Amino acid sequence: MLDHLGFSPGVLDGRQGKSLVAALKGFQEQQGLPITGAMDPTTLRALYPYRAWRPTQTIALTPEMLAGPFVNPMPKNPQLQAKLPALGYRSAMEKLGEMFHTTPAVLIELNSPTTPLVPGRAVVFPNAVPASLSYDPKLPEAWRKTLASLNINAEQPVGAKIVVDKSDEVLRVLDKDGTLVAQSMATMGSKHDPLPIGTWKILGPSYNPPFHYNPALFWDAKASAKAALLPPGPNGPVGVVWLDLSKPHYGIHGTPEPSTIGRAESHGCIRLTNWDAARLALMIKPGTPAVFQP
Repeated sequence: MLDHLGFSPGVLDGRQGKSLVAALKGFQEQQGLPITGAMDPTTLRALYPYRAWRPTQTIALTPEMLAGPFVNPMPKNPQLQAKLPALGYRSAMEKLGEMFHTTPAVLIELNSPTTPLVPGRAVVFPNAVPASLSYDPKLPEAWRKTLASLNINAEQPVGAKIVVDKSDEVLRVLDKDGTLVAQSMATMGSKHDPLPIGTWKILGPSYNPPFHYNPALFWDAKASAKAALLPPGPNGPVGVVWLDLSKPHYGIHGTPEPSTIGRAESHGCIRLTNWDAARLALMIKPGTPAVFQP
């Protein structure tokens, strides 16, 4: 329910954790409820109108859902990655995991390790199925295909401001009235590359972007590392979308490892799951202010 309402609990795994607590707090704030971060009776009553959204759906696999090309093994060396046509998913399982806002491990738990991934097979997924896939036809066709592959609802609130809160590890989207309309967990900065506190602007999106790997900008790069242009793909360093910021070399972007969001460090940028980053891209326009606060 929280995922459908735009208060992303990160990976849908049916478990308690910091991401669920943050999502509940965001929903409670929007609803004007006591902000407890708990699934208390008041919050359950507020969620009751959405009870038709069941936690799982059983869906028959299609050839499109299982289609590659896949890259396995995925080389770690940027020079080798640069030689690939795309930094795609490693397997159909990884693709299906992101499609339903979860991980391969959760899909195995919901089904079995021996469930065959073949067209027509009925598989249980977390219910991340959107209400609409009717995206703005002005968007590039390849980007609309990416949005559909991540089950991003075409109907999104209009964001007028982004607030990145380091202490809460969340990215919040506010509308023109200052009302919280969406929220997601975020990875932001590190001791080597701290979050750039201040007010910036979103300059614009880059959909399915390549990545210019410049070792001079990475404190942990090897002395022998060389610059490389990495191809686009969901397993690229910035995932499926890059939202460029007025702060040079900084952006809001996706990630190849959704389970690390809010549990790892970044090189200063703001990192979201691919599905949360794609959803955010539908909410905002160039010029949207982005406030980064402690």
